[in-house]
Amino acid sequence: MDVLPLVALIAASAAVAGAARRTPVPAPLLLVAVGLGAAYLPGVPDYHLDPHIVLPLILPPLLHTAALESSYLDLRANIRPVALLSVGYVLFATVAVGWLAYLLIPDLPLTAALVLGAVVAPPDAVAATAIARRVGLPSRITTILQGESLVNDATAITAYKVALAAAVGEGASWSGGMREFLVAAVGGVGVGLLLMVPIHWLRTHLREAMLQNTLSLLIPFVAYAAAEQVGASGVLAVVVVALYLGHRSWQVDFETRLQEAAVWKVVAFILESAVFALIGLQLPVVLKGLGEYSVAQAVWYAVGVFVCVVVARFVWSYPATYLPRRMSARIRKREGDMDWRRPLIVSWAGMRGVVSLAIAFSIPLVMDDGEPFPARNLVLFLTFTTVIGTLVVQGLSLPWLIRVLKVPGRDAQAQTLAEAQAQNAASQAAEERVGELMRDERNQLPRPLQDRLRTVLERRRNSVWERLGQSNPVTGESADDTYRRLAREAIAAEREVFVKMRDERRIDDEMMRTLLRKLDLEEAAAHREIEE
Repeated sequence: MDVLPLVALIAASAAVAGAARRTPVPAPLLLVAVGLGAAYLPGVPDYHLDPHIVLPLILPPLLHTAALESSYLDLRANIRPVALLSVGYVLFATVAVGWLAYLLIPDLPLTAALVLGAVVAPPDAVAATAIARRVGLPSRITTILQGESLVNDATAITAYKVALAAAVGEGASWSGGMREFLVAAVGGVGVGLLLMVPIHWLRTHLREAMLQNTLSLLIPFVAYAAAEQVGASGVLAVVVVALYLGHRSWQVDFETRLQEAAVWKVVAFILESAVFALIGLQLPVVLKGLGEYSVAQAVWYAVGVFVCVVVARFVWSYPATYLPRRMSARIRKREGDMDWRRPLIVSWAGMRGVVSLAIAFSIPLVMDDGEPFPARNLVLFLTFTTVIGTLVVQGLSLPWLIRVLKVPGRDAQAQTLAEAQAQNAASQAAEERVGELMRDERNQLPRPLQDRLRTVLERRRNSVWERLGQSNPVTGESADDTYRRLAREAIAAEREVFVKMRDERRIDDEMMRTLLRKLDLEEAAAHREIEE
């Protein structure tokens, strides 16, 4: 196997994603654009998006990282809109797009049209949530988009399997389809519930951070494979396990959390970058097989499917937002007044992604009777154009739409105040606990160390309050910002001394690495405080 094309793909996509941070264009959109351009450059290999790699090997870790960073409590509070989008909308889009394709494309069987509908139904919220965070959308909209993206793939894959069974001649009925959907959904959640507690127990009882992180890397693949093995939804199993682990991550050793956060950040960055680049690189593969369809016909069908995908989301989102409120006084009381801009943003944020393409490429070449699958290459083309169209049109215009609508973002002052109040309560509890422990003669410390411990607790409590106050008139920094900057300078000075002593052979390399690790942990803690 030639690994050079794979290495080149990872390196190039990472470089583009890194460059995107210096531009106003979100990284997913720039990666797709570069992939489209690179597809026809001489010397660029043919990258084929293999569903047998994407679905079991790339999708689980991406879902795992997204679920770990999601809030179980926020998702539970928004379960109704998330369920209506991730299940209801996907099934509605499957039927709407399938029916339009059946009417629009001559000689396309309804079953094959429904396969197309299921393929393009699930939005990929990676780009949408990236933009949402970048422009500071309200947390509820971001939560709904994240929650939808965690579950909708499972709905779409199940709907695709049912439609495909009917298309290839295996036979499928509405009752059979509903039964398969329930088995996949209930089974996936059930497998996740069975795995999450023993996996968490194992994580909290392993003493080696390296072993814990090795286990962390295996978890999404184990959950996905276990669910798929029993005919359940691997996607839901991964999400359930990751939500539970993320909710209880505070029970894991601090060293594991530091390593795990860094490891998964790198994994997600590499996979997301490579996936969006792969989307653009599929253009030659898709165009090769159009065959009997002229360019004009294919473009006309593509425009029709794209418009249907966009309109169907609006048609579903507004009734799904307002009808439950009109029918239930409890929902109106719990959710308060509804801003009409929220369903508009959620509707326009329905970009498609790599899952749609992976499902499309998994469509078999022939049916059970040996005949070619009807319009398979056209389905691939329409999936590709829908993915590209939604990423480019909706992805580029979403920030502009948010600015035009003047959607209120997160109140930074209110968030800082809430953080300060929480830190104040925690610091008071810590000071009381330390005072209680120090009254025990077994915990006696020299006076300087007692003062140092109290100073650390006091600084932690005051640091957030200082962000609400005035900054240094010369540097523009708060007192705590200045403290952290000076602390980093002090750490850098210590690091130079350790390296110099190693070079002078006054300490060996092993001792230097031990000392540097302690400094690295201190600097990481300081950096994390700055980011938060």
